[in-house]
Amino acid sequence: MKKRFLIKTRITQQLTALFLTALLVAISGCGDADMEGEGTHNKETIVITMIAKSSANPVFISAKTGALKTAESLTEKYSKLKVVIDWQTPANESASEQAEIIRNVVKNGNKAIIVSCSDEDTLTQAINYAVDNGVEVMTFDSDAPNSKRFAFYGPDDLEMGKKLMNELAGLIDGKGKIAILGGNRMANNLQERVKGITKTAADYPDIEIVGTYYHPETEAEAIAVMNEVIKLYPDLKGWAMVGSWAFFGERLKDVIEPGTIKIVAVDALPVQLKYIEKNYVQVLLGQPTFTWGEISVETVIDKIYFNKKIEGIIRLKIIPVTIENLGGWSRQLKAWGYKDIPEKYLEM
Repeated sequence: MKKRFLIKTRITQQLTALFLTALLVAISGCGDADMEGEGTHNKETIVITMIAKSSANPVFISAKTGALKTAESLTEKYSKLKVVIDWQTPANESASEQAEIIRNVVKNGNKAIIVSCSDEDTLTQAINYAVDNGVEVMTFDSDAPNSKRFAFYGPDDLEMGKKLMNELAGLIDGKGKIAILGGNRMANNLQERVKGITKTAADYPDIEIVGTYYHPETEAEAIAVMNEVIKLYPDLKGWAMVGSWAFFGERLKDVIEPGTIKIVAVDALPVQLKYIEKNYVQVLLGQPTFTWGEISVETVIDKIYFNKKIEGIIRLKIIPVTIENLGGWSRQLKAWGYKDIPEKYLEM
């Protein structure tokens, strides 16, 4: 009788253990389902408004592509994070329109802004308004250094100006008349580049700067300025260009003959590469503009989602592009998502 009781007790204990094990498995399964549901339905959405200078300027298209691809990558990487890019860029350059967009972002409740500043003073006020109302702001390409933005991503524009001048001086054997194509007079980044050019020109006593010429940042306006200056100074030896607006189309071919006036300029986009090949331009200082979007978005997420400490200045590396490395640069542009790159350049 006692033996039968012990067997029955042992069976009961085993059944109880099996029941408890099954219950734990069920509870665990429910927990996993809840976590999956939380990952799917309770993602934190961070909307970042990106404001470039002008949608008419192709240099900013790759920045947009970089931002969109990075947002998608971060969303895929982190189960509880969704990053959305709100591209809000004026059709043509307008600091007042950029400022208005920033004010609207504050009203809409977006969490962050990335902006390339067309005018330092105007954008400083708008940026400070946004930060004071709880919106984090980062600048790229063109800074507002006295604003409350938390970081700037871009080149050292003063050093870039020095590089422009040194490259041009080498091309004209350190003597002759040159002109500076200055773009937007109010843009902080362009002012710094012009300052770098003029400061470095003092090292070349036989080089004369006939003037700095500002203009709206379009091909037509840049070409119009060049035409006027070349008529005034038929013995002009070179141009130091703080931007490559003159190479956005085909008009430069009607202004100068290849190699007659030496040119060094900033930016090296697909549309501009033919001017390197044909020797209208000898050196382009290429900026990895895709990373304007990529690095800026990653930095914003590091700041507001991961609470990381961010450096106030994040430097972008400039790559001089000449006929010698035209092929390598073309392949890099393609890797960044640029299209319409001639196959002959990719095979160089």
